[in-house]
Amino acid sequence: MDNFQKVEVQIINAFVDNGKGGNPAGVVLNADNLTNEQKLKVAAKVGLSETAFVSKSKIADFKLDFFTPTRQIAHCGHATIATFSHLSQIGLIESKHTSKETIDGKREILIQGDLAFMEQKPPQYFDVEEQKENILNSLGLTEDEILTNATISIVNTGNSFAIIPVKNENILKNITPNFDSINQISEKLNLIGFYVFCKQTNDTTRDANTRMFAPRYGIEEEAGTGMAAGPLACYLYDKLGIKKDRFFIQQGWFMNPSSQSLIIVDLSLDKGNISKIMAGGKGIPMTSMIIEI
Repeated sequence: MDNFQKVEVQIINAFVDNGKGGNPAGVVLNADNLTNEQKLKVAAKVGLSETAFVSKSKIADFKLDFFTPTRQIAHCGHATIATFSHLSQIGLIESKHTSKETIDGKREILIQGDLAFMEQKPPQYFDVEEQKENILNSLGLTEDEILTNATISIVNTGNSFAIIPVKNENILKNITPNFDSINQISEKLNLIGFYVFCKQTNDTTRDANTRMFAPRYGIEEEAGTGMAAGPLACYLYDKLGIKKDRFFIQQGWFMNPSSQSLIIVDLSLDKGNISKIMAGGKGIPMTSMIIEI
């Protein structure tokens, strides 16, 4: 008789674009009896950027704990969308309004048909001028490649990201990230990572094309990042003056291999100011696996 515990992990692709691509996350249901140490071991064996562990909550409909292969994090966009898409699809959510508890409090979740949306906080903006040269160097970019009349900003809607605007898709595609430098800057500024974008896309209904680099959390490049798309939508609205309340943000197109993702961000406005953010998309099940710990 062995002492191993078997944990079933569902692999769900979140933010799929026209039923393809997306960003895979692990989802573990009924995780109430797992310790944080065990959750970390499971996440490491799953090997995806994040795995969500679902358990009972006293303040929300579900409690979610998120683990990368190396550490616990407060929030994860694509793992949240993966989890609530899965819960909805297997009949565990009866209303379009539901909620999650995380280590950072309670957040609203909205189910719209086959889409799931998660709440983020109103944006906070921070100047990053003193690190601008280091950020550019870490991405192999020059000042001339930054979008005209735009600035690099740190934006926080629950997690902090450096939002970096470049002029076109060719520049975005040919970024040469120095992951050690990005990691050092992210540590210094307490960032999840760098979210680089351009307004040029191959589809006029899309508002931005993006790439996400987060080596501080063991993620060199990620296919779909809901917690970064929220800050970007706020940046587009507040900093670039694109006055609309729904943004379509694509990501993962320039990964190798490509994994095209689509993140939809809805902004709630109060007298022209952003009062709430809901970022979401569609999740589809891919496979399941059994992890022994």
